[in-house]
Amino acid sequence: MQLRNSNTRWGAVSQFLHWLILGLVLVMAVLGLTMTDLPNGIDKIKTYALHKSIGISVLALMLLRLLWRAFAGPAPTLSGPHWQRRMASLAHGVLYALMLAIPLSGWAFNSAANFALRWFGWFNLPRLVPADPRLKAVFHEAHEWLFWILVAVVVLHAAAALKHHFVDRDGVLMRMLPWFRTKKDET
Repeated sequence: MQLRNSNTRWGAVSQFLHWLILGLVLVMAVLGLTMTDLPNGIDKIKTYALHKSIGISVLALMLLRLLWRAFAGPAPTLSGPHWQRRMASLAHGVLYALMLAIPLSGWAFNSAANFALRWFGWFNLPRLVPADPRLKAVFHEAHEWLFWILVAVVVLHAAAALKHHFVDRDGVLMRMLPWFRTKKDET
């Protein structure tokens, strides 16, 4: 099992973090899109708390992913036109930035709303900003907009991966799939 990235594929740790963060972001999306419609009560409070705790986990995992990426080496090289390589690099940069900015905007929104932020009930995190209704509105709006921008970029990212797989047949998607190996990977 290859832990670090190579010229031809992402390493096992990069793959694990990629798919784990994607799964958590999907859970966050479902929670975030449905929790406001829940009736007031303990279930709503628990759902908000879970959303916030997973969000902080995504932030921590993204920081870990950035550290790992610095340690594990650069992304596998892409073949194809220069503009595609530039777009892939830009898309990755935007995805990384959004997955840091969204949890931070949620944390700031929570702080401005004057709520304590407990990570899975274990400990409180410090406030990022003072309690302030105007800041609350700004960070709430930012949190929502950043989420919808993330949705658009993820759709484009997935569409590009599927295009590479089904149209170009160049193995780009296979580089991130842990269960796929080629003869080239084994040598």
